[in-house]
Amino acid sequence: MHGRGLRHRLRGRLPMPLTHVAPVAHHESPAVRRRRRRVVAGVSVAGAGLLGASLSTRPGSKEFYGATLTVAGVWTAGGLLSGPLHLGWIQGRDRRLRRPVVTPIATGVGAFGFFYACALAARAIPPLDRAISRVLVFAEEGDEPLVLLTTLANGLGEEVFFRGALYAALGEERPVLTSTAVYTLATATTRNPALVLAAAVMGTLFGYQRRASHGLQAPALTHLTWSALMVRYLPPLFRRAHEETR
Repeated sequence: MHGRGLRHRLRGRLPMPLTHVAPVAHHESPAVRRRRRRVVAGVSVAGAGLLGASLSTRPGSKEFYGATLTVAGVWTAGGLLSGPLHLGWIQGRDRRLRRPVVTPIATGVGAFGFFYACALAARAIPPLDRAISRVLVFAEEGDEPLVLLTTLANGLGEEVFFRGALYAALGEERPVLTSTAVYTLATATTRNPALVLAAAVMGTLFGYQRRASHGLQAPALTHLTWSALMVRYLPPLFRRAHEETR
């Protein structure tokens, strides 16, 4: 009986599908919505420009770390100044609402596995191989703790802004599609097709997580988990591949 009860509780804690929207509502006044949209419009342009400039600096330089941390600060400050943000909830199969922790972390691990498999294939496609290598050089030639710090700071800042402020500013105007499109366009300033593709894929996932949970905790944890694994395990993969072809 004890074992059956434990299994029942564990099954109950399993999350509902990503398409299931938790029954939570956050209502905003027209004044808050107008303010949020003004802030979002300005920060979107400024952040996108700074993002493109950050990858034009020399890998491992003080300019690179300063620029990337500035971008993270702009995204984070813009999100926080736009208005109230919410962490969100995830609903289990037992219909109870809980803060999303385990599921988004597991999703981040799964997303990394998917991208790692794609990276294995991308090494055989010269344009993608070059594009990914241009990004990974910032991790290869940089100080590992600082690279991880800037990666996580930008991941968090992007979620605070794109899945926090921007998503809320859109209201009912197809927020998943529109927030992903803006996120992808901002990433396009880097002129790196690998980053743009990653932004489109992950931005869609983050958008659906935001839609399902009504908050930014789920996409933020997924983004941080995915980013940490990518910056740790992708550079050695491409380094070994290039060494083998010499």
